[in-house]
Amino acid sequence: MPNKTQKLQSLLDSQVGKGGLHNIVVAVQSYDKSLDFVGAAGVADPATGAPMTPETPYFIASVTKMYTAAIILELHEQKRLDLEALVSDYLPDALLEGIHVYKGVDYSRQLKVSQLVNQTSGLADFETDKPRRGKSVLDELMAGHDRTIDTAEALRITCSLSPHFAPGTPGRAYYSNLNYRLLGEIIQSITGKPMAVNFEERICAPLGLQRTYLYDWTKPRPGEQPATIYLNNAPANVPQYLSSNVSDGGLVSTAAELMVFLRAFFEGRLFDKAFLEWMTRWNPIFFPLRYGYGLMYFQLPHYFWITPLPGFIGHSGSTGSFAFACPSRLLYLTRTLNVITPARPFFFMMNLVRAIS
Repeated sequence: MPNKTQKLQSLLDSQVGKGGLHNIVVAVQSYDKSLDFVGAAGVADPATGAPMTPETPYFIASVTKMYTAAIILELHEQKRLDLEALVSDYLPDALLEGIHVYKGVDYSRQLKVSQLVNQTSGLADFETDKPRRGKSVLDELMAGHDRTIDTAEALRITCSLSPHFAPGTPGRAYYSNLNYRLLGEIIQSITGKPMAVNFEERICAPLGLQRTYLYDWTKPRPGEQPATIYLNNAPANVPQYLSSNVSDGGLVSTAAELMVFLRAFFEGRLFDKAFLEWMTRWNPIFFPLRYGYGLMYFQLPHYFWITPLPGFIGHSGSTGSFAFACPSRLLYLTRTLNVITPARPFFFMMNLVRAIS
């Protein structure tokens, strides 16, 4: 009978070639590390035929938001930042002008730092929201129109979009990448250092992460080409946009190093573990996901599965990346499918847990 490691590797191997999936890497650890698996399958680079390995770096996309949230919490713990302070206490008014005008009321200078962290600001999402005339940034990227969107451009786009609700509306959350762009600006304003340096000094160096870094397409790392991302069964070539994501989705890592970060996040090595109690106060964003402070909660209702379904706490990314803890099964999971598809990563995550249950 195959052991758990063999079952996991077999599951990975079986995914390659299905639904446009060309490469995959997964790490699974039990809380006590009695299970410690890292496996990969497929081809990382179709141009060279380089195989996907457990050490292959990949874009972690919006899992980056957990890293940004961790730095915000550290600054709060150091009393250099107040989560309940206004964003305008840290950023110039000119930067915020007109970004949140809802039903004729300008809330742009009433936004709180905490509302950025837990996605309750109501701000439009410059990436996915569509203007009244024209296409969204995501539509343009999917059509092959790669471009840099720095914070100034993200704010300009946001001013042309409608917010979704007044900041802090009870029970409301809306997933907006701008929230985390602004958090990055706040971090840089407080520390006087760019996000690349903050990630390195506050997370990577303390945790010994040597292959986690902020992606810059103009300065590729020798031998560190991230695995190819696919869209509609073809490589998605958007290096300029990926480089401009920064605090909302710009990090590259490996499955093993993401696992180190994930454990540190939940085990109190980056900020006081006591913060996790209020970080997991959830609001719905889109079915079946809920959002807390830099964290997602995922659990399908019981009628979707025959057996009881566990809940997962962590974050996913648009590239099929994820980093989640599964408290009921005492597991940590990190992974990427490197294929842009919304639901598939979550179903695969449940299959991973089933494979070792």
